[in-house]
Amino acid sequence: MHGITLETLVAQHLRAWLDYSHQEGKLYFWRTKSGLEMDFIVYGEIGFFAIEVKNAKTIHSQDLKGLREFKKDYPESKCLLLYRGKEILQKQDVLCCPVDLFLLALRPGKELENF
Repeated sequence: MHGITLETLVAQHLRAWLDYSHQEGKLYFWRTKSGLEMDFIVYGEIGFFAIEVKNAKTIHSQDLKGLREFKKDYPESKCLLLYRGKEILQKQDVLCCPVDLFLLALRPGKELENF
């Protein structure tokens, strides 16, 4: 699976989750002038989440760079890295979760951080 395909799959699930949830929230994209970017920002009554999707089975410190920079500007956000590995890990202030587990647990009315 290519990275853009995986990101599109996550985007479709997040949009459906937002559309069918009882709380308001929107899906955004974030990029700095220097080129750092975040795949998804969920923001609204439903919560404030920064989500990065990596098409890799392992996580490297460089993969967390965008999330760490976002967290500096928005410390109240919850940061999440989705990847193709098998373990749920906590790396610094970032929850790293297998994308398949995340998608299977994403349900309307269920909070994002409680998957």
